[in-house]
Amino acid sequence: MLELAGIIILGILAQWVAWKFKIPAILPLILIGLAVGPLATFYTEDGSKLIEPIWNGDTGLFPGESLFYFVSLAISIILFEGGLTLRRGEVLNVGPVIVKLITIAVVVTFFGAGVAAHFIFDLSWQISFLFAALIIVTGPTVITPILRNIPLKKDVSAILKWEGILIDPIGALVAVLVFEFISAGEGHEFTQTAMAEFGKIVLFGFTFGFTFAHALGFCIKKNIIPHYLLNVFTLATVLGVFVLADLFAHESGLLAVVVMGMVLGNINLPNIKELLYFKESLSVLLISILFILLSANINIEDLLLIYNWNALLLFAAVVFLVRPLGVFVSSINSSLKFREKLFISWVGPRGIVAAGIASLFGLKLASQGIPGAEYITPLVFMIVLGTVLLNATTARGFAKLVGVFLTSSEGILIIGASSISRLIGTYLNKNNRHVVLVDNNRTNIRKAKELGLEAIEGSVYSDDLGNNIELNDVGYLMALTGNSEINKMAISKLQKHFGENGSFRVVSADEMSDPENNPQEGLFSHTDDFIKLTEVARKHPTIQEIQLNSQEHYSGLIEITKTDDEIIPLFVKDNEGDLSIIPSNSQEVEIEEGYLLVYLGKTIETDKINESTDLEETVSDDEEDKS
Repeated sequence: MLELAGIIILGILAQWVAWKFKIPAILPLILIGLAVGPLATFYTEDGSKLIEPIWNGDTGLFPGESLFYFVSLAISIILFEGGLTLRRGEVLNVGPVIVKLITIAVVVTFFGAGVAAHFIFDLSWQISFLFAALIIVTGPTVITPILRNIPLKKDVSAILKWEGILIDPIGALVAVLVFEFISAGEGHEFTQTAMAEFGKIVLFGFTFGFTFAHALGFCIKKNIIPHYLLNVFTLATVLGVFVLADLFAHESGLLAVVVMGMVLGNINLPNIKELLYFKESLSVLLISILFILLSANINIEDLLLIYNWNALLLFAAVVFLVRPLGVFVSSINSSLKFREKLFISWVGPRGIVAAGIASLFGLKLASQGIPGAEYITPLVFMIVLGTVLLNATTARGFAKLVGVFLTSSEGILIIGASSISRLIGTYLNKNNRHVVLVDNNRTNIRKAKELGLEAIEGSVYSDDLGNNIELNDVGYLMALTGNSEINKMAISKLQKHFGENGSFRVVSADEMSDPENNPQEGLFSHTDDFIKLTEVARKHPTIQEIQLNSQEHYSGLIEITKTDDEIIPLFVKDNEGDLSIIPSNSQEVEIEEGYLLVYLGKTIETDKINESTDLEETVSDDEEDKS
């Protein structure tokens, strides 16, 4: 009981440590597993492990093959969740470089790492290529924490993010197919019988996955399953498909759940997000338990197998030869610069899918007596730990070294994608500013995307925005919704992540009527709230520019905007074309000749400008006389 409770507590603690220090969770999980497993034999009195996953007659948690069954079921759920995240439309829209990274680079990694493992460790071709298939995947769970605090060009971040997301199920599929080919060939020496067995596995895996995905999708759409049972019913279906496919064709279960997830993720389901959140939470718990168990199950003898220069040579071949080769071949004729290709080549940490499936396949093949199977788990764990440690400690420094580190974060995050946000976002976008709109209203997001704007469906109350590595170049935050509480929450929660250069929100109706309590983070003006902004945008849906002659000229125009309800100041554009957001205390902005005032509303009349300028000069003269 103590060991079971300890695994869960240590697993969740490792997840918290990973979140706190912004490192991949797999790193503390595996280190904890090794510490209470094989390494514990060095410091316990009787030389035993603190946690022994397999029952050996005296101690242990799982008797017989029950650990193997638990790992199989857990991996099936994790792979299903990974398959759910793969969208057909996303693959088509991510660009040629990412498509090549998940196709051409996969082939390069598969053959390159396979050849390296075969000649360096003298493994059979089957085991070598299984190892290669397992280290294809990077995965978002290891990429995101590493890149979260590295300001990068948007294209570089997007490539690394989408490669991790898309390659997870693809790599798992390749690994499962290679494993099943090896299993099918056992005892048949890869004759026609073996090929027939392999074909049977592929047939049943794809058939069961495709069929049950559509059946479950039909049940969800027709409300046959009550809402409160949706998540657990899906979980039961996944486990049922895994077991059923395995009964018809041994070892086809993993393939079936990967296909099921991929198909279900591309069916237009009303509750797909809710399903994903549940599966993510379940995956976090399973991963926490799984990797402590799998790391603890490794024996000192397994570690000694790779305690040599060959392991270091294989690691170097994978990281410094195979990965760069795949990236550079995939980015031929692309817009990426040499230094950007170099950085993408450097950042390729292997993740949870690789380590989890490696342990499962290692256990299975070792139990079948396949020569060299004992190398699979320690070699893959070595690649996983090595790449995560290397990238977690050096990615930021390497980005600075090769010149892809952004010294200034000029991107703008706009909370709210209403008509006024879309209007302002379009203007900023045309002026070469990276703009991202966030809204939980799907219609607003769709309209923003139709205008060519980058838009994310999400909420300021969720943690997803802080984890989005494509927002690493954002340094300005504008909360522009009709709900003052959401605007305040956005500033409070997201200022640290996205507002290092400035965080602003529209004033509320109460603040607008009380200029004395003008908030420091007020946006544009303290006399214009969201309703006034929307109304002016409705009457005059254009953003205009007017040239400034001096500080006094600017102040005069600001006075006009305070008295005219159809003119709202937004930005000041300098002589270099750079934009500065006007805060509600608009007089703080420094002006030079040639600057432009960017405003929303009707055209400012020339005679009003002259009148206002004369007024400013008169006030200045009076003040001088008094002094």
